[in-house]
Amino acid sequence: MGKVILLSTGLLIAGLSSGGPIPITPIGIEHADAASLVRISKTSFQTTANLRLRSGASTKYKSILTIPKGKVVYATEKNESYYKVSYTYKSKGRNTTKVGWVSGSFLKEYNLYTKTSGTYYFTNKTTKLYSSPNTKKKAIASLASANRLYSTQKVINSIGQTWYRVTYKGKLVYIYSGDVSTSSPVTSTNKPTVITTAGTTYLITGDVNFRQAGEGTKVLAVIPKGTTVVSKGKQNDDWYQVTYQGKTGYVSKSYVKSYVKSNDYRFIDLRTKSTVTAKKINDYIATNVKYMNKPSVLLNKGQAFIDAGNKYGVNALYLAAHAIHESGFGTSNISLGKNNLFGYGAYDSAPFVGAYRFATVESCINYVAQKMKADYLNPNGTHFEGAFLGQLTKDSKQKRIESKSIGLNYWYASDPYWANGIAKHMQKIMAFDQKYYEKAAIQTKVPAIPGIPVGKDTFPAGIQAKAAKDLSSEIKKGSTFILLEKSNDYMLKVNVNNKVDSLKIAFSTYNNYFFVLNLGRVTDTDSVNVRPEPSTNKKEIAKLTLNTYVHLVLDSKGNIVMDKTKKWYNVQLANGQKGWVSKMYITRELK
Repeated sequence: MGKVILLSTGLLIAGLSSGGPIPITPIGIEHADAASLVRISKTSFQTTANLRLRSGASTKYKSILTIPKGKVVYATEKNESYYKVSYTYKSKGRNTTKVGWVSGSFLKEYNLYTKTSGTYYFTNKTTKLYSSPNTKKKAIASLASANRLYSTQKVINSIGQTWYRVTYKGKLVYIYSGDVSTSSPVTSTNKPTVITTAGTTYLITGDVNFRQAGEGTKVLAVIPKGTTVVSKGKQNDDWYQVTYQGKTGYVSKSYVKSYVKSNDYRFIDLRTKSTVTAKKINDYIATNVKYMNKPSVLLNKGQAFIDAGNKYGVNALYLAAHAIHESGFGTSNISLGKNNLFGYGAYDSAPFVGAYRFATVESCINYVAQKMKADYLNPNGTHFEGAFLGQLTKDSKQKRIESKSIGLNYWYASDPYWANGIAKHMQKIMAFDQKYYEKAAIQTKVPAIPGIPVGKDTFPAGIQAKAAKDLSSEIKKGSTFILLEKSNDYMLKVNVNNKVDSLKIAFSTYNNYFFVLNLGRVTDTDSVNVRPEPSTNKKEIAKLTLNTYVHLVLDSKGNIVMDKTKKWYNVQLANGQKGWVSKMYITRELK
């Protein structure tokens, strides 16, 4: 392979060998020694030095990246002196999260201190004061119920608890927020004060201790991240009373997200197995495709959804409805031209060219089933917000309201009605059975996140592109080059001065780097005739099928050649012969 240059813009340029682009392999997290692995409450740490994030719990494992000194990470497991942490940072304007292992020698627990307006708090019961916002050291004093304390600082400690810094006998000390309120209690009690909020549903956002009666009481169980629980009440502002495995207890507010759950397909756990049959899926698709009178790649593919659901532990009815919703029952251009049922890889700026190309419909269904289970439906996945379709709520500026958005619709789609659309298809295929889903087992096995599928778009000979900025020493702003191929990993194979190179760019903003002068694609028809003249009077010399890429002829000034009416494009066929195609059946790509 030739020389590789990484530009500050994030664009990669490399000389290609005859074997084509080198595939990009995702870095995986290796398993820690099970015998030494300890699950801990989600704890925030700050790095005390530049620290390597590794794929395993020792220096023998490969380094994923270096976390700078002073950054905050969140730990959920420990293996001897190493912690499994998540680290979030900005990359190309987006938040990116990596998970791996770091040495505990370079971590210190991180507390978030915030100034507040002066507030008086009253103790709810006999409670203790501490020298720091936690109970690691012995209490320095004990106060009876109804004592008044003044605070100007709030602390969220490393495990998500809220504490107040208060003044006591001239000293600054800390008291746990669950032990105080802003009004004086009438009587003293050791039981939590409960405000009824029955009917609220919570998503557990991290592995959390399920306690008998709040902070410091007996731990009944550890509720895993991603579990849904129902409330029975609320203890002050920091502990919620919930039901889990038939028991009633309390969880910290820091580990829950509330939402309104409806009894329909939007809130079933998508890791449960559906009882839908291939015939029901096939019949629903066939009926709608017949009505639409269009070709479809989804006809008789019901078994493929069931097979993928069984293989990866994803609800097959959901998979089918998702594909139907995204592809218009398999009739969309991307599904017909690329076997891409879910729009994977498509961007608004280049929906067809940008979309991944799959070898078969089945390979697409399997890819998405694996991706959804490994990421969006995985409590440890980057895009997990609950293993259900959920809901998305936006404000007047079309910005997501995080506290009112949950489930797949939180990350997967910008359309607030996306989850509703998929749920409606599920309902039409098979009526919702609440009793079944209340008891259905969750398929907990999590596969690896799949790599980018192998696939590429090959363009006709002579497709010219122009650089919008300097791309290399040979490709300067305003210079032209020949576009040969685009692979699913967004590597472009190009010809520059009779030398084959490759460019890797972000296709979401491809026009910041280049644009194409003469690439067309057949659209809105099963096939289009190529005529010897810009008229239907002469017999066709060839036919071009739907979604075929087309070489549009350029004149000496680099302009597309059209007839006098501007209704016909001059095109060049693969054999070098030229002809004319009606403009109404050609869309220009990457222009």
